[in-house]
Amino acid sequence: MPVSAEHIRSLHRYELRLLSIIERWMKRYSWVPLEQIKNSIGLSESETNYRLSRLISWGMVRFNPVPYDGYALVFGGYDTLSLHSLTKKGTISALGSLIGEGKESVVYEALGLCPVAIKFHRVGQRSFASARTNREYMPGEGHCPWIFASSRSAEREYAALSALHPKVSVPVPVDRNRHAVVMSLVAGPNLNRCRLDDPAGMLDEILGNVRQAYRAGIIHADLSEFNIMVEEGRCVIIDWPQWVEADHPNAQNILQRDIENILAYFKRKYAITSSPQDALQCVTG
Repeated sequence: MPVSAEHIRSLHRYELRLLSIIERWMKRYSWVPLEQIKNSIGLSESETNYRLSRLISWGMVRFNPVPYDGYALVFGGYDTLSLHSLTKKGTISALGSLIGEGKESVVYEALGLCPVAIKFHRVGQRSFASARTNREYMPGEGHCPWIFASSRSAEREYAALSALHPKVSVPVPVDRNRHAVVMSLVAGPNLNRCRLDDPAGMLDEILGNVRQAYRAGIIHADLSEFNIMVEEGRCVIIDWPQWVEADHPNAQNILQRDIENILAYFKRKYAITSSPQDALQCVTG
């Protein structure tokens, strides 16, 4: 989870500079050499070591002594940089409780001009090699630390939300910084956690939104009952970082898989039988 608000508020300007320096040099190094950090920040060795030790104790930075003294951001440090920027900009003023956690993200309530959700992307926290293989927007070779992969994932999701809202029922995009996306707070449960009064009507609504997204040139590519929410009787489709363009070489197969996932769920839970071919034709026709 993100580091405590108390630690963020008590950050000294030197510590914030250290986090930014390590972030910058992680584009080149997996572990940023201590000598590089000292040269960049221009503080005495004792002052630099003291500030680094505080960041380590707060769960923002990690130290590795092999093959040289090196430092790298961990999620707490990257979260801190993102929260500091969003707070300074006025997008958010307070971080609330955890409201969702997936394989590659955590979502918190937050306070801005109104209640919002802030989603921290976590690409590669389970398996960075797998993430590199399965995400087309990540480079196939070269140096790509998890922080930049997570930032790319957030950038893609924010782009999708911006392109789809308001034509498609998605969270309203508010802002993005690094790996964090700020969006409207959806006040409702996931589809898999509710019992619908009109499941056939909800299925039609979901497919209608899939059709609108397709017409906007976007396919979700990971659609299931776990990333559809129900708010005041309407569906809201979430989790868009894996989307693909409608002219992608495998677009029809990806779209068909999305549709089949949803139809299978409604058949399993509500005994609603629909033809995947007919549904696909309805979406693309």
